Amino acid sequence: MRVFTTFEEIEAAAGEVIGTSEWVKIDQKRVNEFADATGDHQWIHVDLERAAAGPFGGTIAHGYLTLALIPWLGSMVFHLETPGAKLNYGLNKVRFPAPVPVGSRLRDTVTIKEVVDLPAGKQLTVGHVIEIEGADKPACVAETVVLLLV
Repeated sequence: MRVFTTFEEIEAAAGEVIGTSEWVKIDQKRVNEFADATGDHQWIHVDLERAAAGPFGGTIAHGYLTLALIPWLGSMVFHLETPGAKLNYGLNKVRFPAPVPVGSRLRDTVTIKEVVDLPAGKQLTVGHVIEIEGADKPACVAETVVLLLV
C-alpha cells in the first residue's frame, strides 16, 4: 500500500499507476443487500431463475455497486495522510463497459491522474479501472475527484 503524507508526494505521483488492489469476489448476498439499500430490485440483479434465462446467463451486479466499491478497493492501494480534511468532490467519466456476473472477482488499478492547486489546498483526480478476472473489458472505468484541504 502506498501512503501519501504530503502534497508534494502526491504531486510527484501525478501520471503514475500506483498499484492494484486485491481480488474481491462479488456474491449474491452483496448484490441483494445493495438492491435493498438502493431500492433497485431489477430482476437482472436479484431473480436467479429469470436472470438464468436472461442475456447474461445469471444475475449481474449493479453498475453502481461496482462504482460504490471504489473507496474500499482504492484503500487497498493507497492512503492519504495529508494534513487537513479530505472531501469527496465527485466523479468524472464514469463508464461500465462490461457486466459483472455474480460470482466473479474484481480488482482496482489506481492511477494518480492530476493534482491541481486550489486556494484551500489541492484537487486530486484519481483514475480507477475495475477489472473482472478473465474478462476482456473492465467492469468500470472512473475518475474520482478529492479535495485535499490545508
